[in-house]
Amino acid sequence: MGEQPIFSTRAHVFQIDPGTKKNWVPTSKHAVTVSYFYDSTRNVYRIISLDGSKAIINSTITPNMTFTKTSQKFGQWADSRANTVYGLGFSSESHLVKFADKFAEFKEAARLAKEKSQEKTELTSTPSQGGTAKRNVLSVNKSGKKKESAPGDLQSPLTSESINGTDDERVRPETPQHPEPRAEPSQNALPFSHSSSSINKHWEAELAALKGNNAKLTAALLESTANVKQWKQQLAAYQEEAERLHKRVTELECVSGQTTVIKSHKTELNQTIEELELALKAKEEELEQLKAEMESANEFQAQKVSLTHKLQDTEMRNQVLEAQLGDLEQRLESSQLEREAFRKSLRSLLELLDSKIFELTELRDTLAKLLEGS
Repeated sequence: MGEQPIFSTRAHVFQIDPGTKKNWVPTSKHAVTVSYFYDSTRNVYRIISLDGSKAIINSTITPNMTFTKTSQKFGQWADSRANTVYGLGFSSESHLVKFADKFAEFKEAARLAKEKSQEKTELTSTPSQGGTAKRNVLSVNKSGKKKESAPGDLQSPLTSESINGTDDERVRPETPQHPEPRAEPSQNALPFSHSSSSINKHWEAELAALKGNNAKLTAALLESTANVKQWKQQLAAYQEEAERLHKRVTELECVSGQTTVIKSHKTELNQTIEELELALKAKEEELEQLKAEMESANEFQAQKVSLTHKLQDTEMRNQVLEAQLGDLEQRLESSQLEREAFRKSLRSLLELLDSKIFELTELRDTLAKLLEGS
């Protein structure tokens, strides 16, 4: 069957500026058809879009790709093979959500296909199949008809008719009376950037949560330290009591005529000692747990420092963006003033032209009267 379209939609296509790596460059003047294609022979999924006869998107989906929704109608993904970032502007949020769901579905399918291919490669390369592999190679060399498809093979040729997909998935074109709205990439749609205010709120919430956890862990550590001291004192008292009891047992064993009583006391003392040893082990386990919590508190502190640095970097970026915004506003005001001056000059020229036309009309009437009188 070869390569067939499995899903199609319409969107405005953009690519990242290779020079600045920040600005979007439109590659289509209007909304074009963007389709998912599946090659059953190579088990490969591709995103393809044609503007006339020119292929403006030819991206093979790999398990490492990620489709990011940067706004309600705009999404993007990076293609390391093409060394670029593609952006799509949709006419509605539902089209964007459906395209993103299909991207995730075909990405998972590509991952499974890659795993199956690796398993087949491992099975065919095992020593137990060495003889079979050699026989296959010999038979292929003799026949000269074996042809393997490598990852670097050329893509199958496509036409603008095959891009449109099936009848159920083809998108109906907009009527001329209501032109299709073009979804321009907003300032928030810059690749790998987000709103500064939302990032600040996110990091501030993270910092507040870490501060609360740090305070709780510090209080628990202080309390556990006090408990450890108390447990050590109790342990020393228990050890003294155990030594005293051992001495008492020795004395009782030396006393004749009280063997049964001594044995019962010894049994009780042994049970008490075992209970004390179990309590000691439990306290040691609690102490180890408190040490682990202390280490986690140190890790939280390191995370707090890193988040503080990230927040500072975000604030600096916010300041740079504000400066750029002010510069753009000044340019806009200057352009508006120039446009207003041009309009005034144009109006004065029109008024002058009207006066000259009126004078010429009067002159014509005068000459006509003179001709009639002569």
